[in-house]
Order: sequence, then structure tokens, then C-alpha cells
Amino acid sequence: MENKLISCRSLIRASLAGLATLPLAGCDQFDFLVNQESTLRRAVASMNSVTYRAQRLLVSRDRLAPEFLPEDIRQTQHPNGSTDPDTEDFQAIKTYNFAAYRLTKSGLVQTPLTLSLEDLRALPSRNQITSHDCVEGWSTIAKCKGVPLRTILEKAGIKSSGRFILIRCYDALTSGLSGPDLYYETMDLVDAFHPQSILAYELNDTPLPIENGAPLRVRIGRQLGYKMAKYIKSIEVVTSFENVNGGYDGYWEDRGYDWYAGI
Repeated sequence: MENKLISCRSLIRASLAGLATLPLAGCDQFDFLVNQESTLRRAVASMNSVTYRAQRLLVSRDRLAPEFLPEDIRQTQHPNGSTDPDTEDFQAIKTYNFAAYRLTKSGLVQTPLTLSLEDLRALPSRNQITSHDCVEGWSTIAKCKGVPLRTILEKAGIKSSGRFILIRCYDALTSGLSGPDLYYETMDLVDAFHPQSILAYELNDTPLPIENGAPLRVRIGRQLGYKMAKYIKSIEVVTSFENVNGGYDGYWEDRGYDWYAGI
């Protein structure tokens, strides 16, 4: 009976994973996902919500993504998206090894924080060798070192009304009438407090390269690559995302991607 239960769970997980990645195919038949008023898009969004709840039910909150050995690192981390943001704010901080960089922690917290890169490096750190899996079909095993996100959250203290983490970035992949469309990402508190969610400042034992997101990027062991925002400017604790950018909880989510990209 136990083996049947395990097989059933595995089948459900595989099915849910397929549903979750449906909007990520990038094919013309999914153009409707860009239209935020599309009835079909709303149906897919509702399905994504079911997927998220089901995965939270089936997968332990503390389950770790697979970690690897140093000899499993066979190539450099593939840079993707922005590789050297041309926004004015980023260009102003990247000189002198990001000496002027400051990470702000605000929103629904007890103690707002402003931390330099030196401050972050002085905090307890975590090393992890995990796989970075991209929706474009490639994967890379890399070693990252950084501050556990939960360390920053505990240091600031989350108010009872805080439910999600909003990460704002320096880079913009597109621009609109109002100016650069800055990258942003979000996650719930379960992923934020997971031990493999870190604010990384090193990659493969060297300072994080600019093309890979320097001075700081988030690494989330159990999610797909587009959730691992680069060039982090600020972190906020919020109740909801209704009034944030496109309202779909992330740069690519505003363009049809699934919010919960758990793997």
C-alpha cells in the first residue's frame, strides 16, 4: 500500500509540474498569456494557484534541492538576461567594486535595514552547490556563497501582516512610456525562509561577476532560474502584489510565466 501511495504522489507531482510549466513553452500558441485581460489567461492563472497549493501540500517545506560535489562543476555559470545593466542607478554603484552599494530592507518590518556589501559579507554565510535550471532548457551546476535570506528577514523582523517578499532590481530588460521596466521578483515566506534561499555575492569561489548579477543575486534552490533575480536593489516585505507593476507578481509573470516555479 505504501508503494502505491508513493507512486500515486509521484504521478500527481509529475502532472502538476507539467501544468505549472505550460505557460513557459514560449511558443506562439501561448501568446494569449501576454494579454492580462484574456479569459484563457485567467483560467491558466487559476490553474497555477491550484498547482502552488498542491505542491505545498505534497512537498515538505524543509525538503532540500539536491546538492552536488565540487567535481560536478564542469562549466561556468551561463549568464542570461541582463549582463551589464545600463540604468543610471546601476552604473553609479558598480565602480570601486560596488563600494557605494547599499541593500535596503523595508516594508512590513520591525527594523528597516541598510546594508553595504561589506556588511553582508560579515554576516553568517552559506555555501551550496546546486543546479540552476532555466526554462530555456539548459542547466548549470554552480557553487554559490551568500547570506541566508532568512538571516536578513530575522534581523529586520517581519510584522504579522507581512506575507510575501518583493525583490526590486537595478536591471531593465525592456522600457515603456514611463521609462525602464525594472526587473522584480516575489516569493512567499516559505521559500524566503528555506535554508537554500540565499543572497549570493560569490560564484564558484570568486566574487559574483557582473554578467551573473553582481553585486547581489538571490539563489532559490527549489525554483526555476527566472525566480533568481539579479542586481538586487531592495527587499520589501508586503501583504500582496495587487499594485506592484503588472500585478502578476514578477517581471516574467507579468508576461505570462507561472508565479510558483517550484521544482
